[in-house]
Amino acid sequence: MSNSYVDGVRMNLPGLTRRGGNAPAGLLSVLFLVAAVLSAVQAARLALFPLFWVAGVLALGSLLIPMALKMANQWERAVVLRMGRLQGIRGPGMFVIIPFIDEVSSWLDQRIQTTEFNAEQALSKDTVPVDVDAVVFWQIHDPERAALEITDYRSAISRVAQTSLREMVGSSLLSTLLSDRKHGDEMLREEIGRKTADWGVTAISVEIRDIGVPAALQDAMSREAQAQREAAARIHLGQAELAVAQKFVEAADIYAKSPAALQLRAMNIIYETTKERGATILIPTAMVDAMNPGGLLGLTQAAQATQIADRPLR
Repeated sequence: MSNSYVDGVRMNLPGLTRRGGNAPAGLLSVLFLVAAVLSAVQAARLALFPLFWVAGVLALGSLLIPMALKMANQWERAVVLRMGRLQGIRGPGMFVIIPFIDEVSSWLDQRIQTTEFNAEQALSKDTVPVDVDAVVFWQIHDPERAALEITDYRSAISRVAQTSLREMVGSSLLSTLLSDRKHGDEMLREEIGRKTADWGVTAISVEIRDIGVPAALQDAMSREAQAQREAAARIHLGQAELAVAQKFVEAADIYAKSPAALQLRAMNIIYETTKERGATILIPTAMVDAMNPGGLLGLTQAAQATQIADRPLR
């Protein structure tokens, strides 16, 4: 070995050469050190191999457990599919699915829900355009059908309700719609319920909130109602006048048969007038003579004497 090589080794590994020899003793020491480190690492890996497995299982469990455990509220139902097929309806409470195999396709709310709908410019049976606003109260009674039989049951309920409302308006008179809303509500509930029953949805009730008619028609209806009420008022007034006239005729007949009754009535009217108003009334002498209180008293006494004379003797 040349001196240049030895000098190079000494330059790279200072202090690691052995005096008096040709083999680099420092290089051997490094090799032994590397071998010892590798042996220690291998031994440590063999010793820690179970720990790696435990850590892996824990990490996998922490990932899969949240995917497997599901929670449904009291009013919720979960539709579980396994490999694309219906596995069952889960809930309420906690339930378990198999990750990557089972799937919760939809969550259904079984509380009573509402849907607003309307019919704008719908023609009634008597060809009157009306705007009707209503609301339907519905509830899911069969979660399986609601999830599998129809894509979007909320949108379908809105469309069915609107169509049923137009059909009901077209088959009813405007007067019937305005005067009997309860009947219209019941008709709508039956029609909507019949169509949504196949989807697992029950129509609980329907309420018509407002019926709008054109302004011109409202004015005409108002004038018609006013005319009808005025005619009824005139009829009632005429009937009252007829009844009063009949009573006056009866009173005149009675007064004609008994002039004393007429005079007593006149005196009573004068007394009532003075009593109520608290005023002094001046009566002409001719009127007082016409009343003839003395003659009236004589007539009364004569009538009493006649009644006594006509009594049969016992």
